[in-house]
Amino acid sequence: MRFPRLRHGIQACLFSILGIGWAWPVSAVFPHPSATLAPEETRPHVRDLGIRIGRYAPGEMNAITDVQGVKVGNVTIHEGEGALQVGQGPIRTGVTVIIPRDDVWHHKVPAGAFVLNGTGEMTGLAWVAESGFLEYPIALTNTLNVPRVADGVMSWMIQRYPDIGISDDTLTPVVAECDDSRLNDSQGRHVSPEDVVHALETATIGPVPEGSVGAGTGMVSYQFKGGIGTASRVLPSEEGGYRVGVLVNANHGRRHELTISGVPVGQVYNTNLATVSPKDQKKLPVTALDEFPGEATQRRQDSGSIIIIIATDAPLDARQLSRLSRRATIGLARTGSISHHGSGDFVLAFSTGNVIPHYPEQPTFFMAHLADTHINPLFQATVEATEEAILNALLQATTVTGRDGRRFEAISIERLRSILNAYRSSTQ
Repeated sequence: MRFPRLRHGIQACLFSILGIGWAWPVSAVFPHPSATLAPEETRPHVRDLGIRIGRYAPGEMNAITDVQGVKVGNVTIHEGEGALQVGQGPIRTGVTVIIPRDDVWHHKVPAGAFVLNGTGEMTGLAWVAESGFLEYPIALTNTLNVPRVADGVMSWMIQRYPDIGISDDTLTPVVAECDDSRLNDSQGRHVSPEDVVHALETATIGPVPEGSVGAGTGMVSYQFKGGIGTASRVLPSEEGGYRVGVLVNANHGRRHELTISGVPVGQVYNTNLATVSPKDQKKLPVTALDEFPGEATQRRQDSGSIIIIIATDAPLDARQLSRLSRRATIGLARTGSISHHGSGDFVLAFSTGNVIPHYPEQPTFFMAHLADTHINPLFQATVEATEEAILNALLQATTVTGRDGRRFEAISIERLRSILNAYRSSTQ
Protein backbone atom coordinates (compact mmCIF):
# COMPACT_ATOMS: atom_id res chain seq x y z
CA MET A 1 0.00 0.00 0.00
CA ARG A 2 1.37 3.41 -0.92
CA PHE A 3 0.42 6.43 1.12
CA PRO A 4 0.24 9.94 -0.33
CA ARG A 5 2.06 12.85 1.24
CA LEU A 6 -0.02 14.12 4.13
CA ARG A 7 0.43 17.84 4.64
CA HIS A 8 -0.75 18.19 8.23
CA GLY A 9 0.03 21.89 8.32
CA ILE A 10 -3.08 22.57 6.22
CA GLN A 11 -5.40 19.89 7.54
CA ALA A 12 -8.14 20.80 9.96
CA CYS A 13 -7.83 19.47 13.51
CA LEU A 14 -10.63 17.38 14.94
CA PHE A 15 -11.58 17.70 18.57
CA SER A 16 -12.23 14.83 20.95
CA ILE A 17 -13.18 14.21 24.56
CA LEU A 18 -12.32 11.00 26.32
CA GLY A 19 -14.21 9.67 29.31
CA ILE A 20 -13.11 10.33 32.84
CA GLY A 21 -9.97 8.37 33.58
CA TRP A 22 -7.62 7.93 36.48
CA ALA A 23 -6.72 11.23 38.10
CA TRP A 24 -3.80 12.18 40.27
CA PRO A 25 -5.04 14.36 41.83
CA VAL A 26 -8.70 13.69 41.11
CA SER A 27 -10.14 16.41 38.90
CA ALA A 28 -12.40 16.95 35.92
CA VAL A 29 -11.15 15.91 32.50
CA PHE A 30 -10.94 18.68 29.92
CA PRO A 31 -10.55 18.14 26.19
CA HIS A 32 -7.41 19.38 24.47
CA PRO A 33 -8.39 21.67 21.56
CA SER A 34 -5.82 20.13 19.20
CA ALA A 35 -6.76 16.49 19.77
CA THR A 36 -6.80 14.82 16.37
CA LEU A 37 -8.54 11.77 15.01
CA ALA A 38 -5.90 9.15 14.21
CA PRO A 39 -6.50 6.57 11.49
CA GLU A 40 -7.25 3.81 14.00
CA GLU A 41 -8.20 5.48 17.26
CA THR A 42 -8.75 8.74 19.04
CA ARG A 43 -5.64 9.53 21.03
CA PRO A 44 -5.76 11.54 24.26
CA HIS A 45 -3.45 14.15 25.70
CA VAL A 46 -2.07 13.69 29.18
CA ARG A 47 -4.75 15.97 30.65
CA ASP A 48 -7.47 13.86 29.07
CA LEU A 49 -6.29 11.09 31.41
CA GLY A 50 -6.88 13.36 34.40
CA ILE A 51 -3.17 13.86 35.07
CA ARG A 52 -2.20 17.36 36.14
CA ILE A 53 1.49 18.18 35.95
CA GLY A 54 2.69 20.97 38.19
CA ARG A 55 0.87 23.97 39.60
CA TYR A 56 0.31 26.28 36.63
CA ALA A 57 -2.59 26.17 34.19
CA PRO A 58 -2.05 25.67 30.45
CA GLY A 59 -2.99 28.20 27.81
CA GLU A 60 -6.08 27.96 25.63
CA MET A 61 -4.53 25.42 23.27
CA ASN A 62 -1.92 23.97 25.63
CA ALA A 63 0.58 24.51 22.83
CA ILE A 64 3.60 26.60 21.94
CA THR A 65 1.25 28.76 19.86
CA ASP A 66 -0.31 30.03 23.09
CA VAL A 67 2.56 32.53 22.95
CA GLN A 68 1.07 35.21 20.72
CA GLY A 69 2.48 35.36 17.20
CA VAL A 70 4.21 31.98 17.22
CA LYS A 71 3.34 29.78 14.23
CA VAL A 72 3.93 26.08 13.56
CA GLY A 73 3.87 24.26 10.22
CA ASN A 74 4.39 20.65 9.15
CA VAL A 75 4.93 18.57 6.06
CA THR A 76 4.54 14.84 6.64
CA ILE A 77 5.80 12.27 4.12
CA HIS A 78 4.44 8.74 4.59
CA GLU A 79 4.99 6.68 1.45
CA GLY A 80 5.66 3.06 0.53
CA GLU A 81 6.06 -0.14 2.49
CA GLY A 82 8.17 -3.29 2.65
CA ALA A 83 11.90 -3.79 2.28
CA LEU A 84 14.25 -0.84 2.26
CA GLN A 85 15.20 0.35 -1.21
CA VAL A 86 17.83 2.99 -0.61
CA GLY A 87 16.80 6.26 -2.17
CA GLN A 88 13.26 5.03 -2.87
CA GLY A 89 11.64 4.20 0.47
CA PRO A 90 9.69 3.35 2.48
CA ILE A 91 9.53 6.97 3.58
CA ARG A 92 8.52 7.96 7.10
CA THR A 93 9.81 11.49 7.61
CA GLY A 94 8.97 15.17 7.38
CA VAL A 95 9.72 18.67 8.58
CA THR A 96 8.31 20.85 11.34
CA VAL A 97 8.89 24.62 11.44
CA ILE A 98 8.42 27.19 14.19
CA ILE A 99 8.17 30.87 13.24
CA PRO A 100 8.76 33.11 16.30
CA ARG A 101 6.92 36.13 14.86
CA ASP A 102 6.05 37.72 11.55
CA ASP A 103 9.02 39.53 10.03
CA VAL A 104 11.46 38.08 12.53
CA TRP A 105 14.30 39.20 10.20
CA HIS A 106 13.65 42.88 10.89
CA HIS A 107 12.23 42.36 14.40
CA LYS A 108 14.53 39.81 15.95
CA VAL A 109 13.75 37.90 19.15
CA PRO A 110 16.21 37.43 22.03
CA ALA A 111 17.31 33.79 22.20
CA GLY A 112 19.48 31.41 24.18
CA ALA A 113 20.30 27.71 24.01
CA PHE A 114 21.66 24.77 25.97
CA VAL A 115 23.16 21.49 24.80
CA LEU A 116 22.67 18.73 27.36
CA ASN A 117 24.32 16.06 25.22
CA GLY A 118 25.88 16.84 21.86
CA THR A 119 25.48 13.62 19.88
CA GLY A 120 23.53 15.48 17.24
CA GLU A 121 23.22 18.87 15.63
CA MET A 122 21.34 22.13 15.78
CA THR A 123 22.87 24.39 13.17
CA GLY A 124 23.22 28.11 13.74
CA LEU A 125 23.78 27.93 17.50
CA ALA A 126 27.17 29.65 17.27
CA TRP A 127 25.50 32.79 15.92
CA VAL A 128 22.67 32.58 18.44
CA ALA A 129 25.23 32.39 21.24
CA GLU A 130 27.29 35.24 19.79
CA SER A 131 24.42 37.59 18.93
CA GLY A 132 21.90 36.68 21.62
CA PHE A 133 19.02 36.71 19.15
CA LEU A 134 17.13 34.64 16.58
CA GLU A 135 16.28 36.14 13.21
CA TYR A 136 14.67 33.35 11.19
CA PRO A 137 12.43 30.32 11.65
CA ILE A 138 13.50 27.11 13.39
CA ALA A 139 13.23 23.88 11.40
CA LEU A 140 13.17 20.30 12.73
CA THR A 141 13.85 17.25 10.55
CA ASN A 142 15.88 14.02 10.31
CA THR A 143 19.66 13.84 10.47
CA LEU A 144 20.63 13.36 6.84
CA ASN A 145 18.11 15.94 5.64
CA VAL A 146 19.65 18.90 7.48
CA PRO A 147 21.36 20.51 4.43
CA ARG A 148 18.27 20.24 2.21
CA VAL A 149 16.07 21.69 4.94
CA ALA A 150 18.52 24.54 5.49
CA ASP A 151 18.36 25.17 1.75
CA GLY A 152 14.57 25.45 1.98
CA VAL A 153 14.75 27.92 4.88
CA MET A 154 17.26 30.04 2.97
CA SER A 155 15.09 30.00 -0.17
CA TRP A 156 12.06 31.11 1.83
CA MET A 157 14.01 33.88 3.54
CA ILE A 158 15.56 35.14 0.28
CA GLN A 159 12.13 35.18 -1.34
CA ARG A 160 10.86 37.37 1.47
CA TYR A 161 14.00 39.47 1.82
CA PRO A 162 15.67 39.61 -1.62
CA ASP A 163 18.59 41.79 -0.44
CA ILE A 164 19.99 38.94 1.72
CA GLY A 165 23.57 38.27 0.68
CA ILE A 166 23.65 41.28 -1.68
CA SER A 167 23.21 44.51 0.24
CA ASP A 168 21.91 42.86 3.45
CA ASP A 169 23.35 40.29 5.84
CA THR A 170 23.56 36.59 5.04
CA LEU A 171 21.95 33.94 7.24
CA THR A 172 22.82 30.69 8.97
CA PRO A 173 19.55 28.76 9.48
CA VAL A 174 18.69 26.97 12.69
CA VAL A 175 17.95 23.35 11.76
CA ALA A 176 17.72 20.69 14.47
CA GLU A 177 17.81 16.97 13.72
CA CYS A 178 16.86 13.60 15.15
CA ASP A 179 17.61 10.25 13.51
CA ASP A 180 14.53 8.51 12.06
CA SER A 181 16.43 5.76 10.18
CA ARG A 182 14.84 2.98 12.24
CA LEU A 183 11.65 3.56 10.25
CA ASN A 184 12.69 5.74 7.33
CA ASP A 185 14.82 5.54 4.19
CA SER A 186 17.15 8.10 5.70
CA GLN A 187 19.70 8.03 2.88
CA GLY A 188 16.97 9.09 0.45
CA ARG A 189 16.81 12.55 2.05
CA HIS A 190 13.20 12.82 1.00
CA VAL A 191 12.40 16.23 2.54
CA SER A 192 12.94 18.70 -0.28
CA PRO A 193 13.56 22.44 -0.03
CA GLU A 194 10.10 22.86 -1.57
CA ASP A 195 8.58 20.87 1.31
CA VAL A 196 10.24 23.26 3.77
CA VAL A 197 8.91 26.30 1.92
CA HIS A 198 5.44 24.73 1.96
CA ALA A 199 5.65 24.12 5.72
CA LEU A 200 6.68 27.74 6.26
CA GLU A 201 3.99 29.13 3.95
CA THR A 202 1.25 27.11 5.66
CA ALA A 203 2.45 27.61 9.26
CA THR A 204 -0.34 28.91 11.46
CA ILE A 205 -1.21 30.05 14.93
CA GLY A 206 -3.74 27.87 16.71
CA PRO A 207 -3.85 24.13 17.46
CA VAL A 208 -0.65 22.19 16.74
CA PRO A 209 -0.78 18.68 15.21
CA GLU A 210 1.17 16.25 17.38
CA GLY A 211 2.54 12.73 17.35
CA SER A 212 3.53 11.05 14.07
CA VAL A 213 3.54 14.24 12.02
CA GLY A 214 6.14 16.47 10.41
CA ALA A 215 9.62 15.88 11.78
CA GLY A 216 8.10 13.39 14.23
CA THR A 217 6.82 10.99 11.57
CA GLY A 218 9.62 8.45 11.99
CA MET A 219 10.62 9.15 15.60
CA VAL A 220 10.68 6.64 18.47
CA SER A 221 10.55 7.62 22.14
CA TYR A 222 11.09 5.24 25.06
CA GLN A 223 10.80 2.50 22.39
CA PHE A 224 7.22 3.52 21.73
CA LYS A 225 6.26 5.58 18.71
CA GLY A 226 7.26 9.16 19.47
CA GLY A 227 7.25 12.46 17.62
CA ILE A 228 5.97 16.00 18.05
CA GLY A 229 4.47 17.11 21.35
CA THR A 230 3.57 20.48 22.80
CA ALA A 231 2.26 22.13 25.97
CA SER A 232 2.09 25.55 27.59
CA ARG A 233 1.75 27.34 30.89
CA VAL A 234 0.27 30.72 31.87
CA LEU A 235 1.51 32.43 35.00
CA PRO A 236 -1.07 34.10 37.26
CA SER A 237 -1.33 37.87 37.01
CA GLU A 238 0.43 38.40 40.33
CA GLU A 239 3.47 36.60 38.86
CA GLY A 240 3.42 38.59 35.64
CA GLY A 241 0.81 36.72 33.59
CA TYR A 242 3.52 35.58 31.18
CA ARG A 243 3.18 32.57 28.90
CA VAL A 244 5.60 29.74 28.24
CA GLY A 245 5.10 27.30 25.37
CA VAL A 246 7.17 24.22 24.57
CA LEU A 247 7.38 22.04 21.47
CA VAL A 248 9.46 18.85 21.37
CA ASN A 249 10.52 16.29 18.82
CA ALA A 250 10.83 13.20 21.03
CA ASN A 251 13.11 10.44 19.77
CA HIS A 252 14.86 9.43 22.96
CA GLY A 253 15.00 7.00 25.86
CA ARG A 254 14.68 3.29 26.63
CA ARG A 255 11.44 1.57 27.58
CA HIS A 256 12.35 0.81 31.18
CA GLU A 257 13.09 4.49 31.88
CA LEU A 258 9.65 5.91 31.07
CA THR A 259 8.04 7.62 34.05
CA ILE A 260 4.63 9.30 33.97
CA SER A 261 3.63 11.48 36.90
CA GLY A 262 6.05 9.57 39.13
CA VAL A 263 4.83 6.10 38.06
CA PRO A 264 7.50 3.78 36.51
CA VAL A 265 5.28 2.93 33.56
CA GLY A 266 8.06 1.56 31.39
CA GLN A 267 9.23 -0.96 33.99
CA VAL A 268 5.87 -2.68 34.31
CA TYR A 269 4.35 -2.04 30.89
CA ASN A 270 4.71 -5.65 29.71
CA THR A 271 3.67 -7.20 33.04
CA ASN A 272 0.20 -8.49 33.89
CA LEU A 273 -0.45 -6.45 37.03
CA ALA A 274 -3.52 -8.52 37.85
CA THR A 275 -1.23 -11.39 38.84
CA VAL A 276 1.00 -9.25 41.06
CA SER A 277 0.03 -8.13 44.54
CA PRO A 278 0.03 -4.37 45.17
CA LYS A 279 2.95 -4.62 47.59
CA ASP A 280 5.07 -6.39 44.97
CA GLN A 281 4.22 -4.17 42.01
CA LYS A 282 7.03 -1.75 42.77
CA LYS A 283 9.54 -4.64 42.91
CA LEU A 284 8.95 -5.75 39.33
CA PRO A 285 12.04 -6.11 37.10
CA VAL A 286 12.70 -3.69 34.29
CA THR A 287 11.53 -4.58 30.80
CA ALA A 288 14.09 -6.60 28.88
CA LEU A 289 15.69 -4.63 26.09
CA ASP A 290 15.55 -7.56 23.63
CA GLU A 291 11.74 -7.51 23.48
CA PHE A 292 11.61 -4.94 20.70
CA PRO A 293 11.80 -6.27 17.11
CA GLY A 294 14.25 -4.39 14.92
CA GLU A 295 16.39 -3.10 17.77
CA ALA A 296 18.77 -6.07 17.87
CA THR A 297 19.58 -5.74 14.16
CA GLN A 298 21.10 -2.30 14.64
CA ARG A 299 24.89 -2.20 15.02
CA ARG A 300 24.76 1.01 16.96
CA GLN A 301 23.01 1.50 20.26
CA ASP A 302 20.00 3.61 19.35
CA SER A 303 19.60 6.07 22.16
CA GLY A 304 17.75 8.61 20.07
CA SER A 305 17.61 12.35 20.62
CA ILE A 306 15.24 15.11 21.64
CA ILE A 307 14.84 18.67 20.45
CA ILE A 308 13.11 21.12 22.81
CA ILE A 309 11.95 24.55 21.62
CA ILE A 310 10.74 27.07 24.21
CA ALA A 311 8.80 30.25 23.48
CA THR A 312 7.82 32.89 26.02
CA ASP A 313 6.43 36.41 25.98
CA ALA A 314 8.28 37.30 29.17
CA PRO A 315 10.87 40.07 28.57
CA LEU A 316 14.00 37.95 29.00
CA ASP A 317 17.45 38.55 27.56
CA ALA A 318 19.72 35.95 25.98
CA ARG A 319 21.41 35.06 29.25
CA GLN A 320 18.11 34.44 30.97
CA LEU A 321 16.81 32.42 28.01
CA SER A 322 19.88 30.20 28.26
CA ARG A 323 19.00 29.66 31.90
CA LEU A 324 15.44 28.81 30.88
CA SER A 325 16.82 26.27 28.38
CA ARG A 326 18.73 24.49 31.13
CA ARG A 327 15.57 24.11 33.20
CA ALA A 328 13.84 22.28 30.35
CA THR A 329 16.18 19.35 30.98
CA ILE A 330 14.58 18.92 34.42
CA GLY A 331 11.24 18.35 32.71
CA LEU A 332 12.95 15.86 30.41
CA ALA A 333 14.42 14.02 33.41
CA ARG A 334 11.01 13.79 35.05
CA THR A 335 9.88 11.56 32.18
CA GLY A 336 12.75 9.19 32.95
CA SER A 337 15.47 10.23 30.52
CA ILE A 338 19.11 9.96 31.56
CA SER A 339 20.45 11.59 28.35
CA HIS A 340 22.28 8.59 26.94
CA HIS A 341 25.78 8.75 25.46
CA GLY A 342 24.33 8.51 21.96
CA SER A 343 21.55 11.02 22.49
CA GLY A 344 21.50 14.52 21.01
CA ASP A 345 19.60 16.69 23.49
CA PHE A 346 19.32 20.31 22.32
CA VAL A 347 17.24 23.13 23.78
CA LEU A 348 16.56 26.55 22.24
CA ALA A 349 14.50 29.30 23.90
CA PHE A 350 13.32 32.62 22.51
CA SER A 351 11.28 35.55 23.81
CA THR A 352 8.70 37.61 21.93
CA GLY A 353 8.66 40.09 24.82
CA ASN A 354 11.19 42.38 23.17
CA VAL A 355 12.21 43.45 19.67
CA ILE A 356 15.82 43.68 18.57
CA PRO A 357 15.85 45.88 15.45
CA HIS A 358 17.67 44.73 12.33
CA TYR A 359 19.45 48.03 11.69
CA PRO A 360 18.68 50.48 14.54
CA GLU A 361 18.37 54.09 13.42
CA GLN A 362 20.01 55.18 16.66
CA PRO A 363 23.13 53.69 18.30
CA THR A 364 21.06 52.67 21.32
CA PHE A 365 17.68 51.08 21.81
CA PHE A 366 15.75 49.98 24.86
CA MET A 367 14.30 46.66 25.95
CA ALA A 368 12.22 45.68 28.94
CA HIS A 369 14.04 43.32 31.27
CA LEU A 370 12.58 40.97 33.87
CA ALA A 371 14.59 40.99 37.08
CA ASP A 372 16.27 37.68 37.90
CA THR A 373 14.60 37.79 41.29
CA HIS A 374 11.25 37.26 39.51
CA ILE A 375 12.30 34.49 37.14
CA ASN A 376 11.55 31.42 39.27
CA PRO A 377 7.91 31.08 38.11
CA LEU A 378 9.17 30.95 34.52
CA PHE A 379 11.62 28.21 35.45
CA GLN A 380 8.80 26.17 36.94
CA ALA A 381 6.50 26.80 33.97
CA THR A 382 9.26 25.61 31.63
CA VAL A 383 9.82 22.40 33.59
CA GLU A 384 6.09 21.64 33.69
CA ALA A 385 5.44 22.39 30.01
CA THR A 386 8.45 20.36 28.88
CA GLU A 387 7.40 17.30 30.85
CA GLU A 388 3.84 17.53 29.54
CA ALA A 389 4.95 18.14 25.94
CA ILE A 390 7.03 14.94 25.97
CA LEU A 391 4.15 12.91 27.36
CA ASN A 392 1.78 14.43 24.80
CA ALA A 393 4.19 13.36 22.06
CA LEU A 394 3.93 9.77 23.28
CA LEU A 395 0.17 9.81 23.77
CA GLN A 396 -0.62 11.50 20.47
CA ALA A 397 1.69 9.32 18.36
CA THR A 398 0.08 6.57 16.31
CA THR A 399 1.62 3.18 15.49
CA VAL A 400 3.89 3.31 12.44
CA THR A 401 5.29 0.46 10.33
CA GLY A 402 8.31 1.55 8.35
CA ARG A 403 11.18 0.12 6.37
CA ASP A 404 11.77 -3.63 6.40
CA GLY A 405 8.47 -4.10 8.21
CA ARG A 406 9.77 -2.51 11.40
CA ARG A 407 6.83 -1.52 13.55
CA PHE A 408 6.84 0.75 16.56
CA GLU A 409 3.64 0.67 18.54
CA ALA A 410 1.96 3.69 20.04
CA ILE A 411 1.70 3.38 23.78
CA SER A 412 -1.54 1.60 24.65
CA ILE A 413 -3.94 4.00 26.34
CA GLU A 414 -5.86 1.08 27.86
CA ARG A 415 -2.66 -0.41 29.23
CA LEU A 416 -1.52 2.95 30.55
CA ARG A 417 -4.81 3.50 32.36
CA SER A 418 -4.48 0.06 33.93
CA ILE A 419 -0.97 0.78 35.22
CA LEU A 420 -1.89 4.18 36.60
CA ASN A 421 -4.99 2.79 38.29
CA ALA A 422 -2.97 -0.04 39.83
CA TYR A 423 -0.42 2.36 41.29
CA ARG A 424 -3.13 4.63 42.56
CA SER A 425 -4.77 1.68 44.32
CA SER A 426 -1.48 0.60 45.86
CA THR A 427 -0.97 4.01 47.44
CA GLN A 428 -4.39 4.30 49.00
